[in-house]
Amino acid sequence: MHLLLIEDDDALGNVVRRGLESYGYHVEWVRDGGVAYDVASAGSFDALVLDLMLPGLDGLTLLRGLRDAGIRTPVLCLTARSGIRDRVAGLDAGADDYLVKPFAFEELLARLRALLRRPQDLLVPETLVAGALHLQPGERQVTVNGRPIDVPPREFDVLEYLLRHAGRALSRDAILERVWGPGDGPRANVVDATVSRLRRRLRSSGWKGQIAAVPGHGYRVTMPDQRPVS
Repeated sequence: MHLLLIEDDDALGNVVRRGLESYGYHVEWVRDGGVAYDVASAGSFDALVLDLMLPGLDGLTLLRGLRDAGIRTPVLCLTARSGIRDRVAGLDAGADDYLVKPFAFEELLARLRALLRRPQDLLVPETLVAGALHLQPGERQVTVNGRPIDVPPREFDVLEYLLRHAGRALSRDAILERVWGPGDGPRANVVDATVSRLRRRLRSSGWKGQIAAVPGHGYRVTMPDQRPVS
């Protein structure tokens, strides 16, 4: 099971991530609400564990945005607020369950198991399309005009992330967090180098779209007749 943990407290995040991984879950950990929205909206998670007090974008706003975008991934909210109004607000925003801090890890596990037993309606397309370019996430295959293109793993992950948000500008930090993971890792220039190689590869394949640089920010995928979205 692939879980997204959205928690800005390093101590708690480490405990929860290590605990879940010890039970066989694959956990991706994001600390910032704005970055978490981009990651979660890819729709490739079995469940989200969401702290409501986050920097960048608060948890309730993040959750409402995901639900408005049609993302139906089960969400377990974590919060230090124990009032009835706070719990109701979380559930009304689209949470599937609610756990008040401090909590027993065994209860977190039990609530996650219950969520994951429910039928899920994850709106993840089988194929991402940008003109003649088709990317199949499950098969990790890219074709242009029906011809398979050999795309290395990091380039594939960058391309998939950009295609899931085609037309929208994604920051270098968001791409780093999504593809290379949180924490101390490669700097933003590795994104530029990876995108540069990916551009050359796709251009040589005959793809007419573009991975356009957004000055001072990052990149977006556009087609010749596509109007970019900020």
